[in-house]
Amino acid sequence: MDKLEKSVLVLGASATAWRYSYMAAQLLLQEGYPTCLIGKSGGEVKDVAILKEIPVGFSGLHTVTLYLNPTHQSDWEQKIEQLLPQRVIFNPGTENPEWMMRLENLGIEVLEACTLVLIRTGQF
Repeated sequence: MDKLEKSVLVLGASATAWRYSYMAAQLLLQEGYPTCLIGKSGGEVKDVAILKEIPVGFSGLHTVTLYLNPTHQSDWEQKIEQLLPQRVIFNPGTENPEWMMRLENLGIEVLEACTLVLIRTGQF
């Protein structure tokens, strides 16, 4: 699958350069992946705005990469499930066994992995 066909939603995006979500967003954009950034504080990464909500009509999503602690995921679970991404990546510290099982039951691939490592090793 071509990079342009792998649209990515970064949930928990941050404009703070030392945060892993920032580094992942920056690398995804640098590598040419169509990327939507969602975060609570706004800002931008590489001139792409960090939105506070998923845009109306957003579709065709391939991957969600999570940078939200499980205690902050519940508001997003149903919204992500409705988008039916092909996969959801639970980065270190975001693991949520109950939600992971629900996603798998919907036929969505679930990975416990680091997005940065996946991209840098060509496994994304």
